[in-house]
Amino acid sequence: MSKKYNVVLSIAGSDPSGGAGIQADIKTISALGCYAATAVTSVVNENTTGVYGVHDIPADFVIGQANSVLDDLNVDAIKIGMLHSPDLAHAIAELLRQRKPQNVVLDPVMVATSGGDLMLQETLDVLRTELIPLATIITPNIPEAQTLLDGRQIKTVDDMKLAAEDLTELGPSVLLKGGHIEGDVLIDILCNVDTLQRLELPCDKIKTPNTHGTGCTLSSAIAANLAKGKPLTPAVIAAKEYINNAIAAGADYQIGHGHGPVCHFFSTLKYG
Repeated sequence: MSKKYNVVLSIAGSDPSGGAGIQADIKTISALGCYAATAVTSVVNENTTGVYGVHDIPADFVIGQANSVLDDLNVDAIKIGMLHSPDLAHAIAELLRQRKPQNVVLDPVMVATSGGDLMLQETLDVLRTELIPLATIITPNIPEAQTLLDGRQIKTVDDMKLAAEDLTELGPSVLLKGGHIEGDVLIDILCNVDTLQRLELPCDKIKTPNTHGTGCTLSSAIAANLAKGKPLTPAVIAAKEYINNAIAAGADYQIGHGHGPVCHFFSTLKYG
């Protein structure tokens, strides 16, 4: 009998410097023992220091890529990352309505770690009304959550708890990432709409400039764990452990002149 991979389809933008986007997704999914397939949404001119341009792939061609994968491979989870244009967000929402995948992890990527905009303002309304309700879980950081909540300020862990619960009203479970709050301990908030759990997920904050692609990596790790059959809460907890180890392992390396990447293959690969 032939063996089968657990397959994750990443629908996201391409980062030529290799630390974020599709490239980070492929590394993460592979490191966690799954098979990575992709549909590229945008080709981004960026590196560790900034974003210098975005070239969108036409929406019908992105959907063609995704359908080619879905028609041929047994996809266990879909991870959605950078969606620059409203047309693309609408098209992917229609794809999800037609295909009805079991596991959808949506990372609402709005701004790169280096500060460059990765989503048009007009895309936000489509994200809120069409795409987020179709996701299993969304993984916003605090600035992204503030934008989704019409500019509401989130400054404390208590603010995060309320914000995460309010975001679940859009439909999916929510992992609200707390990396933008000052302090030595980073606390993420998970609201699982299926189990009605609200969990605080603390970890020590790692002092490093190498945080390029951490959001992409975390969301892809959740997708990989869901693809392997883990329930949502254990999938998130395992993904958190993976990203923390990847950040710690890559903390002292220098790749580029800005925010470097994490070490995706920390368990098997030794640099230097």
